[in-house]
Amino acid sequence: MKQKIAALLIGSLLLSLGVNGFLVPYHLLDGGVIGLGLIIHYFYGWPTGLSMIILSLPLYILAWFFERRYFYYSIHGLIISSFCIDLLSFLNGKIQLGILPSTVIGGILVGVGIGLMLRYETSTGGTDLLAQILTKFTSLNIGIIILLIDGLIVTSGIQVVGLERFYYSLVTILFVGLMTSVTVIRRIEPH
Repeated sequence: MKQKIAALLIGSLLLSLGVNGFLVPYHLLDGGVIGLGLIIHYFYGWPTGLSMIILSLPLYILAWFFERRYFYYSIHGLIISSFCIDLLSFLNGKIQLGILPSTVIGGILVGVGIGLMLRYETSTGGTDLLAQILTKFTSLNIGIIILLIDGLIVTSGIQVVGLERFYYSLVTILFVGLMTSVTVIRRIEPH
């Protein structure tokens, strides 16, 4: 239990650092509910973490009916990671590395954060929760599922961030998917 709590806290902090320190300053997108939260943040100015919670509600209803264990394990991840993202929003613009290094470093931090949480059977909820459920019913790697979902969401944000940032965002989700796969190490299976 202590390892799960540590993974949740460290993963949430890494994720929040990646989002606020590297993606938001350049209006880059991640995929999943984080990406949708970022689109809403860029377009309407709403807090990213709060948007993530609201957008995740339908997926939590799905998890309640199909895999309650994932529901219980990830509700904490959603709340803590969303809170951390909004809490660390002051980092926006504090790290100035340029768009390409920020794309890569942001993707690595987000991917390691998500992968660490998934390794201990928790997540940020949202599409990570959906990916956990799909992994249970398919032989696909969870990182690949997340990469596919993320690609769809980043594509939906083209009009908000523009074509150039869309391409950089694709690089971000490539690193998120890669680092998630490497960090998870093992396929999530029921005990």
